[in-house]
Amino acid sequence: MALSISGVQFEWREILLRDKPDQMLEASAKGTVPTFVFPDGKVIDESLDLMLWALSQNDPEEWLPINAMDRAVTYEMIERNDGPFKGHLDRYKYATRYENVDEIEHRTAGFDTILDLENRLSNQPYLSGEKMGLVDYAIFPFIRQFRVADRNWFDEQNIPHVHKWLNAAMTSEIFEKIMVKRHPWKEGDQPILYPEI
Repeated sequence: MALSISGVQFEWREILLRDKPDQMLEASAKGTVPTFVFPDGKVIDESLDLMLWALSQNDPEEWLPINAMDRAVTYEMIERNDGPFKGHLDRYKYATRYENVDEIEHRTAGFDTILDLENRLSNQPYLSGEKMGLVDYAIFPFIRQFRVADRNWFDEQNIPHVHKWLNAAMTSEIFEKIMVKRHPWKEGDQPILYPEI
């Protein structure tokens, strides 16, 4: 989404994580997405780093927080999301991949983070304030995954502000624009440039 909003053009290669191409693993041994490879061979393979790089090129919607206090809060929220919350999300959504994991225990611990978001959203429409910004776009895909693990349970929870915020993010023009089903890339495919010229 940050790449899209920035207008930076790149070649999009859709990857199936269960069938990672050798070229991806050569670029980044982590084997995670995103893996963004520059023409000079430099690689960014962390989502937040890629968002920050793209927005440093062009930030037409002003997603980046301007003042120091907002930046500190933004990075603190993203760090909590990418660390403890992501750990609970993985063990809740993919409990069978771990030994001796109680998925309900991890759902409960992860939900504590969502309750914190609910509290913040009770005072403003978005985590960034009056409009969506970096923290909203960095965090909402993970909250969306948490919901997907058990939609009925999640939708029944008394978190009206989170529900409204998540729905706004999932129906946003930028999210719908990038969530296009693409065929997995393979060697020899015609390059897909994004955004298209």
